[in-house]
Amino acid sequence: MNQPALPLLYAQHLARDRRRSAHTVRAYGATAERLVAFLQKHWGGPVTRDALGKASAADLRAYLAHRREDGLTNASAARELSAVRGFLKFAVGEDAELPRLKGPRVKKGVPRPIAPHEAVALAETVSEEAREPWLAARDWAVLLLLYGAGLRIGEAVGLTGAVLPLGATMAVTGKRDKTRIVPLLPQVRDAIEAYARQCPYGVSRDAPLFRGAKGGPMPPGVIRKSIRAARTALGLSDRTTPHALRHSFATHLLGRGADLRALQELLGHASLSSTQIYTAVDAAHLLDVYRNAHPRA
Repeated sequence: MNQPALPLLYAQHLARDRRRSAHTVRAYGATAERLVAFLQKHWGGPVTRDALGKASAADLRAYLAHRREDGLTNASAARELSAVRGFLKFAVGEDAELPRLKGPRVKKGVPRPIAPHEAVALAETVSEEAREPWLAARDWAVLLLLYGAGLRIGEAVGLTGAVLPLGATMAVTGKRDKTRIVPLLPQVRDAIEAYARQCPYGVSRDAPLFRGAKGGPMPPGVIRKSIRAARTALGLSDRTTPHALRHSFATHLLGRGADLRALQELLGHASLSSTQIYTAVDAAHLLDVYRNAHPRA
């Protein structure tokens, strides 16, 4: 029996051993496949673990140049290089010395939060466009979880009926299967309970809480598509995405005096450095307020 290809083994390793998200597994697995396909042509021979152990910086630069032809930005190229390094470490061993290759310089972007009234208007518009009342209740509940509890879209649609009955807090499983406790505002609890009462498929502990129109798990793409339509109708920026609602949750909490460490716990960030970006967001917001309101600005 043939051994599975290295990119497939790598994807299995990420999912099973590293507990990476499904999105990360797909993205990194795809990079591994692209790298192997490129090196087969580049070297004119099979790409084995031994061959990968002899890959040079010139080989990797050639691969990145090849990917740049597809229109990769600096940020995308940096992510691609990170995935390549992870694959090589897996293929040739964690202790192996990889080729030294400096990644492209990436300007760190600051998340763009949206105002509270815009978040509410967005949620209302999405729910109003739903085909049936129970779908409207579902979309309203999901969007309130993003803005009112700071959940990632994947975390929200990944909830099961086991979260019911709701209390003042809820356990959420995030990246790398880490569980955190998030507080629930009364409005968020009410929205989830209203949806659960209307859902025609019922709610059971082991089944997805949020259902698709045909009863299966709710695909995250449904919310993304609805938000795209709603932001166009409201004249909001194309940066208004499901993740922008999470950014807004964090920024508005920080603006009201939330501690960075507490915010890190609420967001489920593994590193405080991931949370510190919101200090820049808040500073930018204060500067905007100053420029718009101060007579000498």
